[in-house]
Formats: sequence, structure tokens, C-alpha cells
Amino acid sequence: MIELSKEDIEIRKKAVFDSMSLKRQAHIQKKGYEKWDPFSEPKDPIDIRRDKTKRTTQMLVREFLQTMTQENYSNAYGSGVLEIALGIINDDDKYKGMFDFSCWYRELLMKEGQKT
Repeated sequence: MIELSKEDIEIRKKAVFDSMSLKRQAHIQKKGYEKWDPFSEPKDPIDIRRDKTKRTTQMLVREFLQTMTQENYSNAYGSGVLEIALGIINDDDKYKGMFDFSCWYRELLMKEGQKT
């Protein structure tokens, strides 16, 4: 692979930016042109991403739902499990917040003698 100088990279970056629609340019400027990297490597496909335990999203969901009886969960419940598993594996702050709140709330209920 050819190493490009910073100047060459900046010229190419500007060329990519200039060839975009005004709407897309505005989106990039809003997030910060300096932080934008049009040459970054794509992320792994979702189906092969793994968490810290080396499990895929599907593996985690399957393992979790196998601990439940089918009477204890609905399609909506299973959908929620899949959604939060994807969010956590993708390191999405929204789902990390949901997880942290859920853990905190469970501890609060236990501390106050409520059933979980």
C-alpha cells in the first residue's frame, strides 16, 4: 500500500467532500469536518461482531432466551432482547444507558424489598 503525505490526504479528503451534495456536506460540517475520515475502514458486519465473551448477538440472545420458558416471554420481549443485545455489542450509548438504568433499578427494588 502506498503511503500518502498529509497534504495528499487532505487534497483527496477535500475532493471527496466537494463532490458530495450540499445536504451531506452540511451533515459532515455539523459533526466536524476535521473529525471526518472518508477513508476509514468499514466496521465488521453485524453478524460477525462479538462481545467481550466472544459471542455474537445471536448467540447471546439464544442463550438468554433459553433460560426462559416460552410462556414467560412474548415476541415483543424477544424483540427487545435482540435490540438491546445489538446496541450493547455495537457500543451504542443509548443501550448502555438503558442497561445501566435497568441494573440500578433492579438493585433499588431489591434494596427496598420489592419483587423484580
